[in-house]
Amino acid sequence: MPQKILIIKLGSSGDVLRTTSILSGLKNKYPDSLVTWLVNGNSKELLEGNPNIDKIVVHNDDAVNLLSQEKFDIVLSLDKATEGTRLASSVSAEEKYGFGIDEKGGLRPLNELAEYSYRLGMDDDLKFFKNRKTYQELTYEMSGLNYRKNAYELILGSGNFDFADNFFKVNGLNGNQRVIGVNTGAGSVFANKYLKKERIIELIRLLKKEMGAKILLLGGPSEKDINGYVMKGIGNDAIDGGCENSVKDFAALINRCSAVIAADTLAMHIAIALKKPVVALFGPTCSREIDLYGRGQKIVTTAGCAPCYKNKCNKKVTCMDKIDLNEIVRAVQACVMLQTDTVSL
Repeated sequence: MPQKILIIKLGSSGDVLRTTSILSGLKNKYPDSLVTWLVNGNSKELLEGNPNIDKIVVHNDDAVNLLSQEKFDIVLSLDKATEGTRLASSVSAEEKYGFGIDEKGGLRPLNELAEYSYRLGMDDDLKFFKNRKTYQELTYEMSGLNYRKNAYELILGSGNFDFADNFFKVNGLNGNQRVIGVNTGAGSVFANKYLKKERIIELIRLLKKEMGAKILLLGGPSEKDINGYVMKGIGNDAIDGGCENSVKDFAALINRCSAVIAADTLAMHIAIALKKPVVALFGPTCSREIDLYGRGQKIVTTAGCAPCYKNKCNKKVTCMDKIDLNEIVRAVQACVMLQTDTVSL
């Protein structure tokens, strides 16, 4: 009989996307398995169309009740949110990996292999400075699988590619031009996770001066105001990619870029998933847990207070202010040259 596997990973969207790297490892160890993934509704689209997932279940009370009545062979509880850990502890399964809750409702590791990842959430010194393992390594470790640089999995449809092709055509872009995607936001969970809008304008001007590249401004609904400000300040030096695209149409635009500049956010993870060169900017979050798979560069703030993972910051000069814009441009140039050399080979 095929093994019934339940993956519990609800959100955020970037975390869900990078967790898809576990799928190839699972299918390698359990080739006949039936995989169910419990996810929040806003991340469902990222999983759709993936042949390694047999069933996608959107998290709600009804879904939890139905899953609680099923029996699984394996449960991978990869989310520390209470909604996921409670289900992981109650659902019937022969083997359980990752995180659950104890009798008092507190977070606990479900297996010995999850102890290290559990401690990362409790020990700032370990997480911020001592840890050298990427998120993917940690996920594989707690799941009892061998990590072999397993890639993210993101499946785009023909409609997504058509959308990007049409967008590029309408905006006078072609395959021979260097198009640099600049993603402006990074959510609201952590303070100062992205560049200030004035510095984004300055960065775009530097990219135009040093590289003569076309600049595609990227963002979602939360970036509508900041992108509007940037476009007003930059004029014809950038093309607005829009802030109301579906997640996969947004990904299709990234797929057409020569390189992408992004903070530690969904756009960065999409670029990684699509094997696009990415210049990833890190301020309040840890760079060591991110694996670029050799396709890009990390630029880490020199601020002594980082990383901090704080959601508020009162400093006038923030950690992201201490990232040198010229260093970003040089990293983009290196990424584009590497891509050119790889294609020519």
